[in-house]
Amino acid sequence: MRYKSTRNSELRQQASEVIVKGISEEGGLFLPESIPDISNTLDALAKLDYLSLAKRILSLYLSDFTEEEISHCVNAAYSGGKFEGDQPVTLKETGSSGAYMLELWHGPTCAFKDMALQLLPHLLTTALKKQNKAQKALILVATSGDTGKAALEGFKDVKDTEVIVFYPEDGVSPTQKLQMNTQEGNNVCVCAVKGNFDDTQTGIKTIFTDMEIKKLLDENGYFFSSANSINWGRLLPQIVYYIYSYLELYRTGKVKSFTDPVNFVVPTGNFGNILAAFFAKKMGLPVHKLICASNANNVLTDFISTGVYDKRREFYATASPSMDILISSNLERLIYMLSGEDSAVLSAWMNKLAEEGWYEVDGETMVRIKELFFGDFCSDEETTRVIQKTYHNYEYLPDTHTAVAIGVYDKYLEKTDDQIPTVIASTASPYKFARHVLGALTDDLPQDEFEIISRLEELTHEQPQKQIAALKGKKEHFDMVIEREEMPAFVKKQLAGMKGKA
Repeated sequence: MRYKSTRNSELRQQASEVIVKGISEEGGLFLPESIPDISNTLDALAKLDYLSLAKRILSLYLSDFTEEEISHCVNAAYSGGKFEGDQPVTLKETGSSGAYMLELWHGPTCAFKDMALQLLPHLLTTALKKQNKAQKALILVATSGDTGKAALEGFKDVKDTEVIVFYPEDGVSPTQKLQMNTQEGNNVCVCAVKGNFDDTQTGIKTIFTDMEIKKLLDENGYFFSSANSINWGRLLPQIVYYIYSYLELYRTGKVKSFTDPVNFVVPTGNFGNILAAFFAKKMGLPVHKLICASNANNVLTDFISTGVYDKRREFYATASPSMDILISSNLERLIYMLSGEDSAVLSAWMNKLAEEGWYEVDGETMVRIKELFFGDFCSDEETTRVIQKTYHNYEYLPDTHTAVAIGVYDKYLEKTDDQIPTVIASTASPYKFARHVLGALTDDLPQDEFEIISRLEELTHEQPQKQIAALKGKKEHFDMVIEREEMPAFVKKQLAGMKGKA
């Protein structure tokens, strides 16, 4: 299995190379040259537990990794009590319209990003050895909340890596901010940026292509890599849990045969999580519709409806901050695959987005998108009502992002009356967004974040995860706030401090 770039279809590189690089030199995103077909092996895959399934799926894509290397990476990521329960993920029936909640947040940072970011550090360090890299990796992360903490936790004290996380100062929840700023580890750094997530993401892309910084990296014995979902090593592990959820429905009799389809509903901002579901479908999993759930920053909803991607719109800070994104990086992979894998066409669209703030795909690509996807969004007011309804009617307490997905699924049902079994990606613990979740259930809202957590526990009898409860009184190690334009200088300063580590 070799990999090409969305902006250079002629490129062919090994899996270990693309995991180390993160992004192609011309700015494109890596994709496998072909998609493995698992449709005739679903019966055999249904007999596997999560870790065995992950090893099997990863082996289809990581052809230059040995079986022993893949096994080591998966075991190191998901074993040892890092995740609650017998399996890293949990599938729960809510009683709501044939919907099943795929809980992806039982890992160390209580968000779905753990599913990939507990694995990526092991994939990266293994890939470094295979590439005979004498340098260390400097991992740059732009986060809207969850990726940052998951990357910090995943890469904490991992040999030959340093991690710098940038997050929008007012664009994450208090709990997310506290999780990042209290992070321990000798190789981690956190910095807030004035602006929104798109500002931090754009800043990092600028740094990646800054030749002066690249020279400094080389002089200090480092190279850039990424833990965002632009890195194929981040996206690949996410494919596994969609396949697992379908097999779990089959094992429990909710799906009767391997020809019976399901729908997936995914709350998404950067388009990575739902793109993983698309890959599962491309691999032969019987998927009817991919339902893309957005908040008020509904650029993806409009794109799925019209084929026009237009970021020139008002940005909203919402109750679901991890989705407060107007530049959905992973969409590039989808439209490349659906538009004939023409890197020249794709590059023209991406250049137009960078220069003019919008682009429009051609008619054939638009038809393919509408066949595969349904898109809609929920306002904060609608999200609040969904939390109320879901808790009171089904005794299920969703976080704000999961509530967006539930609300969009309700809209999908109203428009289609589609009764196919549906899996909703539940992406975070409600306690990561306790202020908004409690505010949806009562007007009695304390000011202190930990009083809010305590009040939510009293009201719902749902215990907060021990990782969140342990944040109370924990020392904060990071308090830097900078302008977006200062991000390159900040990285240079950090590099100077790293000199001698290499």
